[in-house]
Amino acid sequence: MTQDTRPRTPTAPTGRQPPPPPMLPRPFRVLSSRQDTPDTWTLALTPEDGVPLSFAPGQFTMLGALGAGEVPISISGDPTGDVLEQTIRDVGGVTHSLVTAVAGDVLTVRGPYGNSWQAGDQATAGGDLVIVAGGIGLAPLRSVILGAVAHRERYGRVTLLYGARSPAERLYPGELTDWAYQGIEVGVTVDRADQDWAGRVGLVTELIPAAHLNPDRTTALVCGPEVMMRFVATALLDTGIPASRIRISMERNMACGIGLCGHCQLREFFICTDGPVFGYDQLAGLLAIREA
Repeated sequence: MTQDTRPRTPTAPTGRQPPPPPMLPRPFRVLSSRQDTPDTWTLALTPEDGVPLSFAPGQFTMLGALGAGEVPISISGDPTGDVLEQTIRDVGGVTHSLVTAVAGDVLTVRGPYGNSWQAGDQATAGGDLVIVAGGIGLAPLRSVILGAVAHRERYGRVTLLYGARSPAERLYPGELTDWAYQGIEVGVTVDRADQDWAGRVGLVTELIPAAHLNPDRTTALVCGPEVMMRFVATALLDTGIPASRIRISMERNMACGIGLCGHCQLREFFICTDGPVFGYDQLAGLLAIREA
């Protein structure tokens, strides 16, 4: 008898489904669309196949509109829920197709990709947490805040310091108020105010000294424009928090999400696989280099 030497496709163990190919998009239907700022919307999505997307806070998807393309978008929802929430700023052709989607439309989702904030890990369990966000940088941190609210007993102090360009450009304004009543210390500032704004005006870095952080027990999570993160990290270092306990989330132009295309390479790092979350001690030197 001749032995069959043809290669065989590996089969998953009984009772387990093999993971989907990493480049295979899944169809998700839009449940709702909420406008958060003049140029930013949050979409609630549900999988057409009925299998919720499992993710960790800080991860992202490649979110696509049929016929328009796809872009990397951080996940902004509750990782314990069945609905996928993604907050999208309208900055180009693909994102415009995404933010103009209405209930019933079908979008494509690949992922999740990247690492997580690791909030609640051994380094942060029982300690204090300070979250510093600028602009739409609050979106990738919203999952952490929702988790901290739901499991407040896992942390000491939880402080959110948020800066926006104007009062109208604050993300999740209603939730900012709610979080302040749910055990989160919330400080908000804007770059420029209108006649109805009675809050602080100035840079988000100015909120850090007034927060009176305990450097021996605080872990910092930071997301926003790179220049903002660099100045925030410096201000946090000035309080005594070590660089290894300052975590930042990077954004780069991504196309594949799995480290093949090289679009997101930052020297030896691939943001899509090594990040997007990094310890500041890993990137401090690179962020200090001025781009030509």
